[in-house]
Amino acid sequence: MAGNSKRRGATRNASSKKGATKGSGGQGRKALEGKGPTPRAEDRPNHKAYRAKKRAEADAAKRPQKTRSTPRDRTSTSNELVIGRNSVLEALRMGLPAHELLVFNRIDSDDRITEIVSLAVENDLNVREVTKATLDGLAGGSPHQGVALEVPPYEYADPEDLLEAPGTARIVALDGIQDPRNLGAVMRSAAAFGATGVVVPERRAAGVTVAAWKVSAGAAARVPVARAVNLTRAIEAYKKAGCFVIGLDAGGEVDLAESQLLDGPLVIVAGAEGAGLSRLVREACDQIVSIPIAGDTESLNASVAASIALYEARKALS
Repeated sequence: MAGNSKRRGATRNASSKKGATKGSGGQGRKALEGKGPTPRAEDRPNHKAYRAKKRAEADAAKRPQKTRSTPRDRTSTSNELVIGRNSVLEALRMGLPAHELLVFNRIDSDDRITEIVSLAVENDLNVREVTKATLDGLAGGSPHQGVALEVPPYEYADPEDLLEAPGTARIVALDGIQDPRNLGAVMRSAAAFGATGVVVPERRAAGVTVAAWKVSAGAAARVPVARAVNLTRAIEAYKKAGCFVIGLDAGGEVDLAESQLLDGPLVIVAGAEGAGLSRLVREACDQIVSIPIAGDTESLNASVAASIALYEARKALS
């Protein structure tokens, strides 16, 4: 009957009423919060990306760790390194400006090392002992023989400066040579045969880097290298100054030894191996000469060809 409070369900106990009760502390809200963002695949143990990450970490742990250089071990980004005993010794003998001498702390000393350290001390140059790993990192894998000299960036000459040296002008122009080791070898030959200097294009050509210093065996301190904005125009300027210009090419007009242009002011132009002389540079030459070689040899390395030409030109002066 309506209104009969004794009927089951007709009345509601306070404890059974809907909604939050006193002291619940928001337990209902906590239940709705969830478990947070889904972990990345590589962080979920049952995912293949997780297993791949663990394998990569295990492989990395097996590899030898590289020695990291500290800021004290690195040279300034504006400076360069001369490496190798002969190159460093020649640079110090020539009074090349330097910032610091780095020496392997367990180096086997010889006469060159003794003189290197003595010259550094005489010139108030800071001498710092470093580990082999430090020198390896600074030299970028090039053989340093336990010694390196931090020097300012190489100062290139102006192409016209090469005409002002005493004696008969003997200039080597490199067309498209991009390997600094070839440049270093040419500098070494230029020093050996009394050349005035070397000129290279300003763009897309090798410059005087650590590798060039190393191969030059110190000749970089004695033979100036000039940079030309336009190599063809530089060659034309040399011609106007009274120099003859010969270009080295396997298909030359005459053999090098038979050229009649070797006994005066001279510019020897060598092109990249394979590519040879560029068209405009070739047209600017007074004569294209070739070096006789065996039939089964395609061509000579640019530095070798330049060395032979310098030797022949030196003979023509004597």
